[in-house]
Amino acid sequence: MLILMKPDATPADIDGVCGRVRELGFTPHLIPGQTRVAIGVTGNQGAIDPSLFAHFPAIAEAVPVSRPWKLVSRDVKPDHTIIPLPGPRATCAIGGGTFVVMAGPCAVEGREQLMTAARAVCDAGARVLRGGAFKPRTSPYSFQGLKEDGLKLLAEAREATGLPFITEVVDTRDVDLVAEHADILQVGARNMQNFALLEAVGSVRKPVMLKRGLSATIQEWLMAAEYIMAKGNYQVMLCERGIRTFETMTRNTLDLGSIPLVKRLTHLPVIIDPSHGTGDYRSVPALARAAVAVGADGLMVEVHPDPARALSDGPQSLTPANFAKLMESISAIAKVLQMKI
Repeated sequence: MLILMKPDATPADIDGVCGRVRELGFTPHLIPGQTRVAIGVTGNQGAIDPSLFAHFPAIAEAVPVSRPWKLVSRDVKPDHTIIPLPGPRATCAIGGGTFVVMAGPCAVEGREQLMTAARAVCDAGARVLRGGAFKPRTSPYSFQGLKEDGLKLLAEAREATGLPFITEVVDTRDVDLVAEHADILQVGARNMQNFALLEAVGSVRKPVMLKRGLSATIQEWLMAAEYIMAKGNYQVMLCERGIRTFETMTRNTLDLGSIPLVKRLTHLPVIIDPSHGTGDYRSVPALARAAVAVGADGLMVEVHPDPARALSDGPQSLTPANFAKLMESISAIAKVLQMKI
């Protein structure tokens, strides 16, 4: 259910409605709007009788929400969710009309590698540094990341460049550690339906980027985001990174066609990852340009100073020079669409 408060509702009015929701055994979620506050109600197994709230004069309307994802839905929040970028150089927000580019190496391998990449993407115009400290890999024998040492190096790179950084958290036991260092937490494709992890990142108050699972439907993806928001963390963004299909000549199939649909269904920002979506650095620039054109809110790109020697995902990583060219091309498209980068 969605409870729409009248524009002149006072904080006391809102608290009274939230208290009634809790008395009924449900959970209220405050959703500020441009002109009034809405209260999303979760925890119910069936429809809630609107007459239970009839005695609150500050309520304008109580509306049933039929979609299985409630807090994620535009039925609950018609306005776009805007997530301010943290960090010393943060001058924009994700979802606020600026196309935000996140870039950096797939994995943090060492200080020199990370600092070189961080300075390069910063100089080219990226807004967020990406880098993996914990790396879930298909093979247990592949490089698994520098873990806490990697987080400290990312923090050092943030200090040097002013870029906030995003990094993946792969285990519930590491959520507090990663949240202590990182500006944005990433839940990777392999963990999209790790519900314990989703609830754990939902309990922290840091922005979370949720990647679409390898074989996930759109509904499963949105329901995974609902797990995070149901725990009270509303700073969620989605990331389309390609899905597994029958095609074998590409690493994944980047589902660009899903973006306009997802943008209609949900108020959450949508980021596109063409690096994992293709697995081939030669295809990344074209799909990055398409990401701008199709209406995404941002881009996540892998950049490595020496892709041939990368310990993770070298074939899909751009060199700093190629990344600078990519930024020039997407900036031209963004200008036509009246978006800032």
